[in-house]
Amino acid sequence: MVHHHHPATAMLDTDNTLSSPITAVRREAPALLCLSILSHPDPAMIGAQFLAGSGTAPIELARYHPLFRHPGKDGLPLGHRAISRAPLQLHPTGADGFTIGLPDSRMKVELNGVAVLDGAELGRDEMAAGAILGLGGVVVLCLHWMRCLPRSNPVDGLIGIGEAAIRTRDQILQVSPTGLTVLLLGETGSGKDVAARAIHARSPQAGKPMVTVNLAALSESLATAELFGAARGAYTGAHAARPGLFAQAQNSTLFLDEIGSAPASVQPMLLRVLETGEYRPLGASVDQHANARVIAATDQDLYGGAFSQALLRRLESHVIHIAPLRQRREDLGVLIQHLLAYLGDRIALPAALIGQLACYDWPGNVRQLKHLLTRCVLSLEAGETIDFDALVGRRDTTMPTVAGPARERRARLGDLTDATVQAALQAHKGNIQATARALGISRPSMYKLIKAQGAGRPADDDALT
Repeated sequence: MVHHHHPATAMLDTDNTLSSPITAVRREAPALLCLSILSHPDPAMIGAQFLAGSGTAPIELARYHPLFRHPGKDGLPLGHRAISRAPLQLHPTGADGFTIGLPDSRMKVELNGVAVLDGAELGRDEMAAGAILGLGGVVVLCLHWMRCLPRSNPVDGLIGIGEAAIRTRDQILQVSPTGLTVLLLGETGSGKDVAARAIHARSPQAGKPMVTVNLAALSESLATAELFGAARGAYTGAHAARPGLFAQAQNSTLFLDEIGSAPASVQPMLLRVLETGEYRPLGASVDQHANARVIAATDQDLYGGAFSQALLRRLESHVIHIAPLRQRREDLGVLIQHLLAYLGDRIALPAALIGQLACYDWPGNVRQLKHLLTRCVLSLEAGETIDFDALVGRRDTTMPTVAGPARERRARLGDLTDATVQAALQAHKGNIQATARALGISRPSMYKLIKAQGAGRPADDDALT
C-alpha cells in the first residue's frame, strides 16, 4: 500500500541503511568457520553443514568425523570410501586464515581448483571469498564464515544455506506483511525479481496478481501514460481513457524494476504518489488515489548520480541487499541441486565440474548459473566433453576439461611475465582474487602462475593469500 510516513534519514552506509535490527545484531556476532557440502555422491548430503567453534584448536576432517547436519536433522559423516580415515587438519592462523595439513593417506586434495601436494595456506581474503576444498575427487566443500546459526527459514525461490541467504529471507519474512515500500538492491541476475515475488506472495495483497514494469524499457514520451494512465484525447490516438499501471495494481503490488532507469520526467510523479497516495493521469482534470504496495529494484548506485534523492528517501522504507553469487559460494551446492530439479533432474554433475562452478566468480549471478547448467545438462546428455572455459566464454585455458584428459595448460599463461604478475600483485596489495581479475585469468590459474613462475609474495605485504 502507499503509506504516508516520514522520509528516512539519508544514509550513505548502504550496508546499514534501514536494514532489519535483527540483521544488525547478527552481523556483530563472532564469525564461526562453517564447512558446507557442495557436492557428494549421496545427493541427500548436499547442503549439510559442520559449524566449528571459534577456538584455536585444529579442525580435523576425515571419513567418519565431523558430522554434517541439515537444520533440525541428525548429523552424518562424509562417509565415502574415497575420503581418508586419517584426518586432514585445518589449523587456525590467528589472522582469519588457516593452514591445511594433509592426511597420512593418498587422498587427492584440491584447494580452489589446484592440487595440494604438501600443505597449503588459506588467507583472510580467500576465506572471505569462500574457499573450495575438494576431497578424494568425489566431495566438494566450501569453507566460509557464519555469523548466525544455520537454520530453516524457507521462502519460495530463495535458495541458500549461508548467512547472506538466511539474512535476506529474514528480511523478506519481516517486511512482507507490513505494506511498506521495499527497495531491492543487487547486481543483474542476483534474484531481485524472485525476492519481489516472494514479498508479494506473503503479503496481504497475495490474492491478486503482482503488476510488473521494467522502467528501463519505458520511453520518456510514454512513461507518464504507462504508469499513471491517460484521459481520452490526452495524446494523438488516445480514443479512450487508458488505465495506468498504478490503477492496474490497485489493492495489489506494483513492482518497479530497474527503478534507477526511470525517466527523469516521471520521478517527481513517483515521489508524489509515494508521499500522498495521489496521482493524476495524463490529460485528466482530477486526481486518482493509489492503493498499490510498491516494490522497486535496481542494480545501479542511486546515491551518487542524477536519480532524485527525494524519491530515493521515499523508496528507502525498507532496503534489502541481495548478495552476488560470488559472495555466497556456500549456496552453490543447494542452488545447483534446485536448478537441476527445475530442469527435470535428468543428470548428475561430476564433482570436478561442481568444483569449477564453485571457483568461478559469476558476473551474471544466479541467472547465468541457470543458463549455464541448462547447457551443461544438454552437453552431458549428448555425451560431449564439457570445456568449462569455453562454456563461460573465458579465454583462460588453464583448467582441465571435465570427463576428458587435461589440456596443455601453459599456452596463454606463458605470455604473462614474472614482472607483469609481480606488478599486478603489488597494485592489488596481494589480493589474489583482484589480481586474477585484473590479469583476466581465473583464481586457480593465478595460484598456478605464482607457483610456475616463482612470483613470490611481496616482501612487505601480509595480505597476499
